[in-house]
Amino acid sequence: MNILIFGASGSGVTTTGKILAQKLNSDYFDSDDYFWKSSKIPFTERYDVEERNNRIKKDLLNSKSWILGGSVFEWGENVFPDFDLVVFLWLPADLRIERLKKREFERYGNIIHTEPERILKFKKFIEWAADYDKKSGIANRNFYAHKKWMKSLKYPILKIEGDLSIEERIHMILFKIKMIS
Repeated sequence: MNILIFGASGSGVTTTGKILAQKLNSDYFDSDDYFWKSSKIPFTERYDVEERNNRIKKDLLNSKSWILGGSVFEWGENVFPDFDLVVFLWLPADLRIERLKKREFERYGNIIHTEPERILKFKKFIEWAADYDKKSGIANRNFYAHKKWMKSLKYPILKIEGDLSIEERIHMILFKIKMIS
């Protein structure tokens, strides 16, 4: 089973993907690991597009069953093997932003509030994430772009909207898998 899970930052993609991968005995791949290089200040240096695409394509092709987490709709043609299921997660902006603020503090600590460069990066990230539900703004990876992309897909799609528990999300995905198998 090859599944893509995506949604706005803070919607639960990584958490859902990792738990689902465990339940299905599948590999989990996070698009951020292919998009962003490891750097002193995380999420600041991008991989070259060709290198990124070659790396993820190779890893997915070498896996028998996988879950891919992240928004990959603008990565190009013929990068990904076919998906058996696409799962879209959506949460209201206020919940996502609170989750993101908590996550960023847990990841990086007080530095996001004390070091000028990190304060600015944190502020820009939160502004970008808050822009997701707006039709136009600073985020080109937004709800409307995702909605348009989903209409073009030939794969089964499960949309999970609202503040559901991880157990509820996993249950809905497993039920959908049974329906399409």
